[in-house]
Amino acid sequence: MDKPLRRFVEKLPTSITPAIRRLSMASLIGQGVLIVSGGVVRVTGSGLGCPTWPKCTAESLTNTPAMGIHGFIEFANRTLTFALAAVGLALLVMLWNMRKERRDLFWLAFGLLAVIPAQAVIGGITVLSGLNPYVVSLHFLVSAGLVVVSMLLVNRTYGRTGASSPVDVPRASPWIRRLSVIAAVATYLAVMLGTLVTGSGPHSGDSTSPRMQLDGYLATRLHAAPVYVLVAVSLLLVILLWKKGRGDMMRSAALLLFASVLLQGFIGYWQYFTGIPILLVIVHMLGASLMLTVGTNIIDVAMRRGRDGVAAS
Repeated sequence: MDKPLRRFVEKLPTSITPAIRRLSMASLIGQGVLIVSGGVVRVTGSGLGCPTWPKCTAESLTNTPAMGIHGFIEFANRTLTFALAAVGLALLVMLWNMRKERRDLFWLAFGLLAVIPAQAVIGGITVLSGLNPYVVSLHFLVSAGLVVVSMLLVNRTYGRTGASSPVDVPRASPWIRRLSVIAAVATYLAVMLGTLVTGSGPHSGDSTSPRMQLDGYLATRLHAAPVYVLVAVSLLLVILLWKKGRGDMMRSAALLLFASVLLQGFIGYWQYFTGIPILLVIVHMLGASLMLTVGTNIIDVAMRRGRDGVAAS
């Protein structure tokens, strides 16, 4: 290692700093924005606004004025991926000196950065396949996974979970942990099945794009089934944890999950019974990002380390 590089590495943090926390939060927010921007691309029919990949056109790397609003929307969505890659790289560099002591943080950041280029390639395949709905679904699910990883990073950089989480609090009881696992699985399953509703729905990203040959009503019912489970489980968690009082991390996670699923369910039914208007679809995509965040948070908090003995009920 040459001297300038060594000096640079020596100046990198050896403990969690506010800058690292801000980068982890920027990653989480950015991944959610990417999901929303992908929804905007789809509902505005801008999926082929840049008709090729990796360039926007055969001659231009960026969109051109002649491509209009669709080219601008699609290229903006692509640009956001590069911005997130820059955040991921900065986070990995900042964690370099902690790669042994805080392997949990370092490898989460590494995974986050490694998947972002793969996500860009899948986005390219999406365009080159003419917005094949199954490829579009994979593109979304990878983004969903990145939200999950980013949430785990946020919790660990803020010391809520992971190696630096407090050990002077009782561990969650086995029942709370089991219910939290069910809640997280139901959340992820609802998001996954939501791609079937999207793939068979009217917003394809382009008028020439194929759709999944599925019954829309059946797809919607399948998507709603884990949501019903999630409502029941999150309500049960709130009831069981209510006595913990304000300020308890597990109780707060349960309340946030319950409020979020009610809001997302309301938006889902609202858009279904009003003909799936564009604005509500975008809001529902934002809600999907929120659900991934709170679903990951509750299982992460429930599984955090704590002292043995009387467990939190």
